[in-house]
Amino acid sequence: MRKHKSCSIAIIVVVLLLASLVTACASSAPSSAPPTEMPSTTESPQQGQPAEEGAAEEPTPPAAKLALFVIYNQFHETEYGEPRAVLEDAGVIVTVASSSLDAVTGHSGMQVEPDVVLGDVYAADYDAIVFVGGYGYDQDGPEACRVAQEAAAEGKVLAAICIAPITLAKAGVLDGKRATSSVLRSELEAEGAIWTGATVERDGLIITANGPAAARRFGETIVAALEE
Repeated sequence: MRKHKSCSIAIIVVVLLLASLVTACASSAPSSAPPTEMPSTTESPQQGQPAEEGAAEEPTPPAAKLALFVIYNQFHETEYGEPRAVLEDAGVIVTVASSSLDAVTGHSGMQVEPDVVLGDVYAADYDAIVFVGGYGYDQDGPEACRVAQEAAAEGKVLAAICIAPITLAKAGVLDGKRATSSVLRSELEAEGAIWTGATVERDGLIITANGPAAARRFGETIVAALEE
């Protein structure tokens, strides 16, 4: 009986040892599952992040050009409207000046409210000065002559159409310059202008035109001069 009990104990011990060995082997066996990837600590660039220091900045767009249109009562609407439209289509900002702030009436009834009084104008504040012709043009206006002289001295684009080139002539800025106009050829030549009779004439920064039929080309020539 005692011998049988000893055998049973021995069997139990052997079973426990075998169980321990099986457990140890299972824990040391290589795993067949793929390794777990660790999250990367390197951040990828994202859209919308600020540019790094030293990166090229976007160029600043050029400032809009400024043009001053000088008109008087009985101005010619085509000589005013078409060049203005051409300039504004090109991004030029137009300001209108006259002898007062009273509404100015064109020869066909169009009314324009001036923005400034011509006597308060300085050519240095603009890139182009444009004199518009018409039946009521003030040929002898001292302020117009002053502004024309300032524009020439400041290297501004200086333009006049129809009868208005007479102002440039009387201001002394057409001396030795090619020019045209609708009338008053002898008056322009008397002030030293070189008469060409062209539809539109450009000599440097001075642009003249002979009347309403030339209005659009007159405006385009002003824009070309401003873009140079």
